[in-house]
Amino acid sequence: MNYLSIILLATFLSVVINSLLKRYNIPTVIGYIITGVAVTTFFDLHHDFTEQLHHIAEFGIVFLMFTIGLEFSYRHLVKMKREVFLFGFMQLTLSAVVFGFLAHKLWHISFQGSIIVGLALGLSSTAIVLKMLGESGQMHAPYGRKAVGILIFQDMAVIPILLMITIFSSRSGDLGGMLWQTLIDAVAVGIIIYLVGKYLLEWVLTQIARTNSTEIFLTTILLIVVGSAQLAHFFGFSYSLGAFLAGMMLAETHYKYKIEAELVPFRDLLLGLFFTTVGMQIDLAVVAQNIGWILVIALVVMAMKFGTIFLFLRFFTRPRVALKTALTLAQVGEFALAVFALAQANDLLDMRITQIMLSAIIISMIASVFILGHIRDIADMLMPEPEPEFVKVESTGFSNHVVVCGYGPLGQKVTEELKKQQAHYVVLEHDIRRMEEGQRAGEPIFFANAANEEILKHFNVAQASAVIVAVDNARHLRLICEALENTAPEANVVAKVKTLSEAELIAGLDVDHVVVESREMAKLLVAEAMRCRLFAQ
Repeated sequence: MNYLSIILLATFLSVVINSLLKRYNIPTVIGYIITGVAVTTFFDLHHDFTEQLHHIAEFGIVFLMFTIGLEFSYRHLVKMKREVFLFGFMQLTLSAVVFGFLAHKLWHISFQGSIIVGLALGLSSTAIVLKMLGESGQMHAPYGRKAVGILIFQDMAVIPILLMITIFSSRSGDLGGMLWQTLIDAVAVGIIIYLVGKYLLEWVLTQIARTNSTEIFLTTILLIVVGSAQLAHFFGFSYSLGAFLAGMMLAETHYKYKIEAELVPFRDLLLGLFFTTVGMQIDLAVVAQNIGWILVIALVVMAMKFGTIFLFLRFFTRPRVALKTALTLAQVGEFALAVFALAQANDLLDMRITQIMLSAIIISMIASVFILGHIRDIADMLMPEPEPEFVKVESTGFSNHVVVCGYGPLGQKVTEELKKQQAHYVVLEHDIRRMEEGQRAGEPIFFANAANEEILKHFNVAQASAVIVAVDNARHLRLICEALENTAPEANVVAKVKTLSEAELIAGLDVDHVVVESREMAKLLVAEAMRCRLFAQ
């Protein structure tokens, strides 16, 4: 069988499938998984290329872990210690107890196998969640921050979980000796990578950067990643641990952002490769025979995982933040696929159970893409955002004032400019943390949802000289503009959108001025460039 034919068909299918799915705003993750299933079925790869598939999938995980390590340096980890170590530990422990108990009682899996199943099902998808949070700009939202912290802990926990599989399947009676040797090896790997990163890496990258060759720079980065992965493997750990540590090392250097910029064209391609291999692990024959079980398991696991996360987070944060965090992490992640595959290879699980669990995991990953894409709508249905009790719906006497909707980065800049012009203004913000930030800055800010018509009447928008809508969420922008049209059709409304496609969302509404961020930025850049040219002459 020709490898080139496989690569050609996979590439062709991924382009066609993702092009079709993008028309309906379905993420490419699903397209890559479908591609993997199709290619595997067409070439019958389950029988001929099992070993090759394992190495391809591990290669994808290696670079996935590297990008995670690059995003979260040691200092970043320390700042998020509560989210990572407290929330992460509680989430994984509770999930492991619940799922492990059910696996042992319902499926009569061995005690060791039940522990592995429980821990694996407690893992969520770092690749999907980070990708979706990054695209929606919610990475640093309260729920996004908690989800990312828990994911970091889960990623670090993968290594002990894989080590547990090795220990449980070992025929050696000297368990204490094995643990002691593992501890020594872990310390050795950590010391070597730390010393190289602290005293050698910065100097090496500086010398490479002086060549002004992107090709040499990228080759050096790949050498560091693969070398770290091989070092970890030499000491008996997974390749992915070495890649993760390499990412954290490089994140501490002055070249972090250059590395990120150079790797952008490759990062999504490598993630695409990884998700294609995820699809390749699905055996359609086993799925067809057990489709009922698979769907039930996927639904039950997601529901129980959601409930577990939501219930314990309610003790530490607001209910709506806990709800959105639980929705974000309800799926089972890509590392669970590797854990189940390794557990089967070491005779801790049988092939049928492994295939059923792999299929259920992938279904949960696909479902989570749609959940994350509509998380605000789902949260609004389950737990509508409360309006502040201290805002009484009656006239405030405001007139000829400016109403600023949103106190994000743009809203803060807007208020600075209004202060310079000594304008009378009021700010409406429905995010409690941003509202508190505005209060500390001495702003006339109120905890209020600008999409609520009664709130707009309370702040007398009909008598306002202007209303500036400076929110980042396109759906919320539409709701605010609709409320303004119903409440104060004569108001002078100025709205900011990121792109022309966002502008189409409010095209039919009575908005006086729509500022397209990308277009205005292009004008400014060209104007500055031409001004520099005139000065040069």
